[in-house]
Amino acid sequence: MTKPPAKLTRAEQKARRPQEILDAAFEEFLEKGFVATRVEDVANRLNLTKGTIYLYFPSKEVLFEAMIRHVSEPFVELRKATAALTGTPMQRLRQLITVAYQVTVNQRRCRELLRLVVGEGHRFPDIVERHYDEFVAPLVQAVCSIIEDGVAAGQFRAGAATAIPDIFICPIMHFNLWDLMYSDRRPLPQEAFIEAHVDMVVATLTIPLAPTEAPLR
Repeated sequence: MTKPPAKLTRAEQKARRPQEILDAAFEEFLEKGFVATRVEDVANRLNLTKGTIYLYFPSKEVLFEAMIRHVSEPFVELRKATAALTGTPMQRLRQLITVAYQVTVNQRRCRELLRLVVGEGHRFPDIVERHYDEFVAPLVQAVCSIIEDGVAAGQFRAGAATAIPDIFICPIMHFNLWDLMYSDRRPLPQEAFIEAHVDMVVATLTIPLAPTEAPLR
C-alpha cells in the first residue's frame, strides 16, 4: 500500500507559491489575454486572496512579465541541445532542426508562448526581444556555425542561402504560427513537414556532382 504524499510544511508551501502563481497566471493570460485578465482571476485559481498575489508580484504588468520568463524555461533545454550536437555538419544540422521542432511544437508552453508574444507583443515589446534572444538568436547562431564549418570543409556550397542562415529556421516559425492559426481546420502533418524541411536544407546545401562526360555516340 502506497503512503499518501507527505504534507508540505508552511515553509515549503511558501517556497512553492511564486511558481504556483506563475503557472496559474499563464493559464489565465492565455485564456483571456492581458487586458481581460484580473489579478483576482489568478488568485481564484489557487484559492488565494488578491493580496497574496501582490505580496510576490506588485502589479499585473510585473506578474505578466515574470510569467513570460517562467514559461520560457524550455528554451534553456534547446540551447543546451544545440551545444551538444555531434557528427558532420549535415548531421548536426539535421539534429538541430529536429530538436527545434521537438521543443517548440511538442511542448505546450513553447507553443502557447508564441501566441502570447504575438498577441501581447505590442503592449510588451520586451517580450518580443526576449523571445528573439532566447529562441531565435541561439538557433541562428548555431545554424551559422554549422554552415561555416560545412563550407570550410567543402561539404556545403556557399550561396545566397548560406549568407542568411535565418532562412533555415524560418519553416519552424511558419509551422508554429500555422499550428496556432489553423490546427483545428487545416493541420499540417508534423513528421512529413519536418522531413520536407530537412530535405529542402539538404538540397540547398549539397554541392552538386560534377557533370559526367557525355557518352560517345
